[in-house]
Amino acid sequence: MDEHMIEQVGGQIYTFGSYRLGVNQKGADIDTLCVAPRHIDRNEFFTTFYEKLKKLSEVKELRAVPDAYVPVIKMTFDGIELDMLFARLALQAITKEQDLCELSLLKNLDEKSVRSLNGCRVTDEIIKLVPQQESFRLALRAIKLWAKKKGIYSNVLGFLGGVSWAMLVARVCQLYPNAAAATIVNKFFLVYDQWKWPQPVLLKHPDSDEAAKQGLSFPEWDPRVNHKDRFHLMPIITPAYPQQNSTFNVTNSTRNIMTMEFKRGLEVTNAIFAGKDDWESLFKPSDFFTRYKHYIVVIAKAATADHQLEWNGLVESKIRFLVANLESIDHIILAHVSTESFCSKSEDDEQTKWFIGLEFGRTDNVNINLTDQIRHFTSDVYHKAVNIQLYKDDMVLDVLHVRKKELKNYLPQDVYNRVGLKKKSFVKRNSLSMSPNNDTGGNSPDVNGHNETNKNSSDSSVPPKRARLSDSQSSDNSHIVDFKNSGSGRSANDSPITVLGKSTQSDSRDSNYPDVSNSERISSGSQVGYLKLSFSFIVHNSLEISTLLKIV
Repeated sequence: MDEHMIEQVGGQIYTFGSYRLGVNQKGADIDTLCVAPRHIDRNEFFTTFYEKLKKLSEVKELRAVPDAYVPVIKMTFDGIELDMLFARLALQAITKEQDLCELSLLKNLDEKSVRSLNGCRVTDEIIKLVPQQESFRLALRAIKLWAKKKGIYSNVLGFLGGVSWAMLVARVCQLYPNAAAATIVNKFFLVYDQWKWPQPVLLKHPDSDEAAKQGLSFPEWDPRVNHKDRFHLMPIITPAYPQQNSTFNVTNSTRNIMTMEFKRGLEVTNAIFAGKDDWESLFKPSDFFTRYKHYIVVIAKAATADHQLEWNGLVESKIRFLVANLESIDHIILAHVSTESFCSKSEDDEQTKWFIGLEFGRTDNVNINLTDQIRHFTSDVYHKAVNIQLYKDDMVLDVLHVRKKELKNYLPQDVYNRVGLKKKSFVKRNSLSMSPNNDTGGNSPDVNGHNETNKNSSDSSVPPKRARLSDSQSSDNSHIVDFKNSGSGRSANDSPITVLGKSTQSDSRDSNYPDVSNSERISSGSQVGYLKLSFSFIVHNSLEISTLLKIV
């Protein structure tokens, strides 16, 4: 192209998500979309553009994920975390006035571009569908702060991400179009405490008919047509075509945890409006590290910061599958993964830890063996790392079972003190680590210290695995949870107790909205004025509660 044409074709960067909605906080990342004209393809975005970014002094922690469901380049630009997607439009030029909400733009686009565009299109639709912008933003800030404090803000770990929380709040704003933000928060808990999941949350009816008129036929969320959609546990449907479920990662455990928090939130906000409590109570941190007696610790290690950055992302994206594996065990009624991870650095490696709390049902005279579920998880992570050519020799994944009194060995000291755990002596337990080793062949010890033939030795694409018992080569299995603490007549080598995973297929019940009328709206008065003032102050400033109380 000549210089004149180059100046005309353009290309734009759009924002979406919390930044576009106006509810972003200090330290949060910014979701961006790079929109290019038709002569620029996706390969150039992940090659020549990526190489240009490498040369910029402002860019740190740069990594590309071109094979993701929604391909992305992640980076820290001038101290700000950015996630950048790419979409190629079938247009000769991209102007500053280009509206991405037009259905006609989706013609002749590939599915990855449509998914990338969906972020901006969904955000713009949410803004259009909300009656009062200011009440919506303030209420959404409160709900996001509450969700983070309660440890239920994470799409990758099976909870809800930012767009899902935004759509839930937007739906309540539609039900109460004239309500103040504080009232929206209270009604939020009322509505979703009574919601008949898996009945979907919809902000508008799908645009399928209009899309069909324009010759568009992209896959949409529709359990009547798509068999997989029937198994979604907590569907929250995006308002822009093609409509998708933003919560397909939700598991039985994460849904149960969120519904429990909805109920607690309703109790607290009802007490606040009755003058029996204050807003501090709503934003109290989760009691995750004191709630359970047994925990699973997932530890990802790598020798260098760059390797650890890549390894962390892969391991974290797979943890929800470990949760699902644990849920399949008959005696486990809840597997609760904490959204807070902990990073540490030593001379030998860098590592990140995630924690999963386990709640058991009746377990009299039973040893529960978690080994099969954990080995399946570690094997799956390593196979994925090899298949996408991410695996490096220094990457190690450890998964172990610990009791609550043993958490001091794995939590940072300040966190251990913060959660109020008592310090007690304990016997350090063994952990099972599955680590690829290209130099290992033939037989390898299994979890109980016996030899078994390496099943992967015939597969040249996957390095053999070496199972090791850390700290000692004891036959004691750290993944067996003993509830008797005395002789049971059952050895650690007995077969694990497992059941087939329960079906998550939803029924087709109709939804009845909770009986929440506009007459229940907050009335005027001095108590209400204080509620609004303190609520607004807490949410807008997003400070720690202890600091807020001193100021108020």
